[in-house]
Amino acid sequence: MSNRSRPENIASNLEFLKKKKGLPPVHNWNPPFCGDIDMRISRDGRWHYNGSPIGRESMVKLFASVLRHDDDGHYYLVTPVEKVRIQVDDAPFVAISAEVRDGENGPEYVFSTNVGDEVVLDKEHPLVIKKYKDTGESVPYIRVRDRLNALVNRNVFYQLVEDASAVDVEGGVELTISSQGREYSLGVVEGD
Repeated sequence: MSNRSRPENIASNLEFLKKKKGLPPVHNWNPPFCGDIDMRISRDGRWHYNGSPIGRESMVKLFASVLRHDDDGHYYLVTPVEKVRIQVDDAPFVAISAEVRDGENGPEYVFSTNVGDEVVLDKEHPLVIKKYKDTGESVPYIRVRDRLNALVNRNVFYQLVEDASAVDVEGGVELTISSQGREYSLGVVEGD
């Protein structure tokens, strides 16, 4: 890793972002790869540098704004002048709350993440349940932007289950929620 790929140098390369609204166009930037950086996002959504948690929320939000998940399956922090690879244990974000609001197409779920993103559950931001082969655990995720997902916090998932409609299906009962006129499955509860 080059000396300029330290987190504070990445942040200084992004100083211009503080004046702009919205997220930077990281998908349009194609800087050279500058190596790996000892930065990791743990499964609970905490960001770490050199094994220590990053305590400054503003720094975490800045890094999250330039995070990209490329076709090679790796996660990168991308600025106009450099691209560094980081480690992500599961999903880069965690959905920490969800509320139902009135939308144009009826009720809609709005999820908030640990880095301040708000995302409406819709066809561009679907809810996906993945089942891990090694544990058999079903884990919910919502697409936040581009190829970046948020792990749905257990408490939020329980809230969704409470709100869900139950439909009899072969082998049990499927739980679904509706957002913007579309149905999203929370999974099937197996019957006796």
